[in-house]
Amino acid sequence: MALPTKAAAIAFDCDGLLVETESCWTEALVAMFAAHGQEFTAELKARLIGTTIDFNVTMMATWFDRPGAEAALKAELTDTVAAVISARAEPMPGAVALVQAVAGRLPIAVVSNSERRLVDLSLARAGLTDAFQIVVAGEDVEHGKPAPDLYLRACAVMGVRPELAVAFEDTLVGVNSAKAAGLTVVGVPTVTQDGFAPHVQVASLADPALLAWAQQL
Repeated sequence: MALPTKAAAIAFDCDGLLVETESCWTEALVAMFAAHGQEFTAELKARLIGTTIDFNVTMMATWFDRPGAEAALKAELTDTVAAVISARAEPMPGAVALVQAVAGRLPIAVVSNSERRLVDLSLARAGLTDAFQIVVAGEDVEHGKPAPDLYLRACAVMGVRPELAVAFEDTLVGVNSAKAAGLTVVGVPTVTQDGFAPHVQVASLADPALLAWAQQL
């Protein structure tokens, strides 16, 4: 399937799609696991990538044998990730140019499983804060990705039907969320993920064909 010739609105994931924060999350999780006497392995990372922070801390409470400590772990993880993002997060290649090509010409939104505090920090680091008037974050819905709720809410706020909108995602969890909501999904994976099946897949937001597509919308 080729990129759609028309789009009434575009929704962008944040972590790993617009902003290179996946390494920030990994650094924070490595530090947290070490502080609790455990190793953060590639297998554990694969289980957590793209999921909500609540899912992260629920699993951590189990792995750390700390039942009932979810709230404390959530605060610890949020503060740790925020510190790393504030110091090191950078825009993904092509992200700024792509957003600038569509900002102000059609409705756009950031749709993220992360908490708003972390999304705001990420967008600020990327210089994209002013480009987005609509940010739908993890705490805005009861069920985060892979449920469709975040994308359905974003489309409602943007005032478009989901089937007329395009979503950009880098994770299996995000792709499944956007597809469940009825959007056309462009996948931009940064790691190999079994079952990753967007409608369209590109290697990078810096693909010249992608920028040309955005400019003609």
